[in-house]
Amino acid sequence: MSKAVKLSLMLAGFMIVAGCQTAPKPLYQWESYQPQVYEYFKGEPKEQQVEALERDLQKINASGRSAPPGYHAHLGMLYLSMGKDDQMVQQFRTEKALFPESGPYMDFLLKNAKAGDTK
Repeated sequence: MSKAVKLSLMLAGFMIVAGCQTAPKPLYQWESYQPQVYEYFKGEPKEQQVEALERDLQKINASGRSAPPGYHAHLGMLYLSMGKDDQMVQQFRTEKALFPESGPYMDFLLKNAKAGDTK
């Protein structure tokens, strides 16, 4: 067998094996997070956004996947704007626990939210 034929067979084998691989699963499950952020900037009712995000969060948790970075922070901001401080604190702490790199920003938001309560 010539080198060209061996090389062709080897390449064909690699392509067959590579074609059988499944695509990796996404790291996060987004659901309607991105459209809800868009709705937020359009000024749509926050109650509907919270309902959609909470519903999607239940789907994400049921599937065993993870919400993307910023999901809990955005939900916390919605709760803050609605005056639901307990839920806001819970969401900011969840964001900080899941994504430690967000810690300084979540601490900043918590500190400013508490400072706003005392004025």
